[in-house]
Amino acid sequence: QVQLVESGGGLVEAGGSLRLSCAVSRLTFSTYAMGWFRQAPGKEREFVAAISWSGSITDYADSVQGRLTCSRDNFRHTGYLQMNSLKPEDTAVYYCAADPSDSRPRRDRYVYEYWGQGTQVTVSS
Repeated sequence: QVQLVESGGGLVEAGGSLRLSCAVSRLTFSTYAMGWFRQAPGKEREFVAAISWSGSITDYADSVQGRLTCSRDNFRHTGYLQMNSLKPEDTAVYYCAADPSDSRPRRDRYVYEYWGQGTQVTVSS
């Protein structure tokens, strides 16, 4: 079965950086877009960033524009979310997701068929 496994979360001070990874397995014959979402305690899961299959198109939530960058290495079936200038309000569980129905990035979490287990990111003030 398809698996997405995130890694790279942790505790960081405000202003610091983290790099999340998302390793995808058993989805090798699909051209899938990849999305990143986050969920803070008591809040809905929200869109953070997304990237097309080719990597040429990216989309970011306004709250992270200019601080977070997503990329991917299709040879290694891995996506990345580089997070810089982190703020306490970025604290959440971060999830990656794959959408094999479309190679273009989309913000709607319900179009993503496969999800990782999530990785905790905590930013201290």
